[in-house]
Amino acid sequence: MAHGGAALGRHEGKVVFVPYVIPGEEVLVAIVEDKGRYARGRLVDVLSPSTQRVLPPCPHFGSHAAAAAVGCGGCHWQHIAYEAQLEFKQRIVQDQLERIGRFESVLVKPTIGSPEPWYYRNHVQFALDEHGRLGFIEAERQRVVPIEECYIMHPLLDEVFGALDLEMPELERLSLRCGVNTGQKMAVFETHEDEPFELEVDLPVSCVFLLSDGRTATLIGQEYISEILAGHEYRISASSFFQINTPQAEELVHLVRDYLAPTGSEVLLDAYCGVGVFGLSLASEVGQVIGVEESPIAVADARFNAGLADNVEFVEGRVEEVLPSIGVPIDLAVLDPPRQGCASEVLTVLARLAPAKIVYVSCDPATLARDTRRLVQAGYQLVEVQPLDMFPQTYHIESVALLRR
Repeated sequence: MAHGGAALGRHEGKVVFVPYVIPGEEVLVAIVEDKGRYARGRLVDVLSPSTQRVLPPCPHFGSHAAAAAVGCGGCHWQHIAYEAQLEFKQRIVQDQLERIGRFESVLVKPTIGSPEPWYYRNHVQFALDEHGRLGFIEAERQRVVPIEECYIMHPLLDEVFGALDLEMPELERLSLRCGVNTGQKMAVFETHEDEPFELEVDLPVSCVFLLSDGRTATLIGQEYISEILAGHEYRISASSFFQINTPQAEELVHLVRDYLAPTGSEVLLDAYCGVGVFGLSLASEVGQVIGVEESPIAVADARFNAGLADNVEFVEGRVEEVLPSIGVPIDLAVLDPPRQGCASEVLTVLARLAPAKIVYVSCDPATLARDTRRLVQAGYQLVEVQPLDMFPQTYHIESVALLRR
């Protein structure tokens, strides 16, 4: 299984990547793109199925049943039994560390499965097709696939989705968000050229108009939702990042705490801190927390979430620009960068700050492998990596890596 969701096979010596296939299967494939050194194929039929193949429950999921079938883009692995999905994710992380990071013997632990591999997403973003129907963007063809149901959307969002009756030609995107542990719901509207509109709702849901410059206008209710994670309540504004799987986000907090193992007096750097989840969850166990975040809206949320905590400071700015100005020794660090990983300057300055431990939270094993190799070259040891399934039914992988000085 290759990073990116397709299975990797060979035909006459050429590597062929094929979605909706499982390693070990014999399949009939039509080549759709030949790149010379490798090719991409479309599944036509499964001649000898894997014992790990299951019947996808969602009618929108691409299947070998029809040669031209293409999924909605929201899921990639519904045809694979869940335990096998977890094993594949562990192997993919190991493979990326070996091939990209050039690590020969790193402990990659078994993937921690989601307690609910269905109906888990607390945030879903829809696009509209040419007929005004809500759907997801199918990656291969970059087209909107309209959907009627979603098997990974949380029931709180499904309630809103089922009640929607949209006749808004000016609408471009719609995002639905919820606090799983608070029951709060939000709909975020984006229109062509920021065109204003009127709205009526019959459900208890906050409605927010998101402008192209990042500003928001509250139409109904509040401009944020709240969520409770590991005993702490967080305000999350319409455009602020928050993990999409609430139970697994809580597991992530516990993993970071266990890896850092603070003793009570350390200075903790929380880089790419978002609304402050990691730093605030550890604030009572360290001497000082310094959070760094580029998004001004997320920083405002983080400062609100800090409440009366007097040992927490959140700095707005790009991590690579803020780190050189930090004037205190850093004992512990947690990094939670976006999918593209850390800028090389971040890793250079961080190594110079020399925290005893770094915990790297990653949503992409390729950039995790690249960045941990750079940190090892700067004087750190990669102790172990713990994959965690934040995104069941998809190929996306969350991992937590522990590095020691």
